[in-house]
Amino acid sequence: MKILICPMNGPRNINEFQSFGPLRANPDPDTTSDQDWARHLFRADNSRGTLVEWWRHVPSNYFFLAERNATTNEVIRTFDPSELEQR
Repeated sequence: MKILICPMNGPRNINEFQSFGPLRANPDPDTTSDQDWARHLFRADNSRGTLVEWWRHVPSNYFFLAERNATTNEVIRTFDPSELEQR
């Protein structure tokens, strides 16, 4: 059984979580074409190495970020999104 540490609820079974993909900046809605918006919404980069991804603990509906190595699937750390604002 794989365990993921939720920043709010502590260690939990991975089955309690849902991934929402990599953290990335949204394009400017005033200057981005429809084609570029579609590419942003529906295409994944499928990168290797370390990624920061959105995750949700489903029972509590808590969204947080996880830093994960996409090659080894090792979760390096999980943290609250407010930590991004503190950087």
